[in-house]
Amino acid sequence: MLSVIIPTHNSERPLVRTLAALVSGAAGGLVSEVLVTDAGSRDQTEAVADHAGCTVLHEAGPLGRQLKAAAEAARAPWLLFLRPGAVLEPSWTAEVRLLVELGPGQFSAATFRRAARRHGGLQEIVTLAVETFGGRLLPQQGLLIARDLYQRTGGHSPSAADPEGEYLRRLGRRKIRILSTAVHFFE
Repeated sequence: MLSVIIPTHNSERPLVRTLAALVSGAAGGLVSEVLVTDAGSRDQTEAVADHAGCTVLHEAGPLGRQLKAAAEAARAPWLLFLRPGAVLEPSWTAEVRLLVELGPGQFSAATFRRAARRHGGLQEIVTLAVETFGGRLLPQQGLLIARDLYQRTGGHSPSAADPEGEYLRRLGRRKIRILSTAVHFFE
């Protein structure tokens, strides 16, 4: 159902957190494969990915080329791009499964809600309001996208300075659904 793509470079510790959050999706049959596309790490990033059963792709080029190469190697009909250090709340599997099973429709792409730094209170209300009414989407929020839409729109630009941000802008906010599941980001 879902190929997870994680670009890395010396990302051993944040990668462990991200992979741990994906275990429930793999156990439930939602995650078909995890592709770690590495840009020449010198730490234990590759060992962590290998131990977790990920496929490691070696791509020393710019980030856009890493992401595009991994998307081309992916086998599932849906792609989930996550940065190392992105930790999805446990509810992610049910929400993503529902979206994937409904199939591409009005929303063939989605991103996770940014977690407020403090839980509850005014800050979380403001964060939710900004996201709901047009706040800028950030690459740290991840991107779930139907593979055919990714291919039709040209995917990540290999030459862009910020390929993730540029691709989110190119897709346009109206085509991207913001999921209720939050993503916490740790570096």
